[in-house]
Amino acid sequence: MPRDIGEIGLSVKRLQMRQHRTINERLAPLGLSIVQWDALRHLHENPEASLHDLAQLTFQRDQSFGTLAARMIERGLIERVPGPGRAVRHRLTDKGEDLRERGREIVRAALTDSFAALSEEELQTFGGLLARLLAEKP
Repeated sequence: MPRDIGEIGLSVKRLQMRQHRTINERLAPLGLSIVQWDALRHLHENPEASLHDLAQLTFQRDQSFGTLAARMIERGLIERVPGPGRAVRHRLTDKGEDLRERGREIVRAALTDSFAALSEEELQTFGGLLARLLAEKP
């Protein structure tokens, strides 16, 4: 029986929320949330990114990311560095890099568990379908 498009969309959101809850629970012993770990990940992958770029990459508004960055600076996870003109850049500290790497293993394990019901072929098909959908302009 065909599934309703609304139910499919809701299922995608439910899966995302379940993954976020699980990842947050597993990152908690490191003192990180998924939002903080994601910021560390994107900063690692985009070392020259502006605050605005990092906000977009992490699905946040500039002000929200600025607040997050300030808290992460206080914790010694990232530091501000001068950029061109008035731009402010950030970079990972050694502590931030360590937590990013430790968190990466936790996130990978949580996602592996989340998709465990799928065979490798089904997982790759699902990934391909998602990539195709995301490549489309709304």
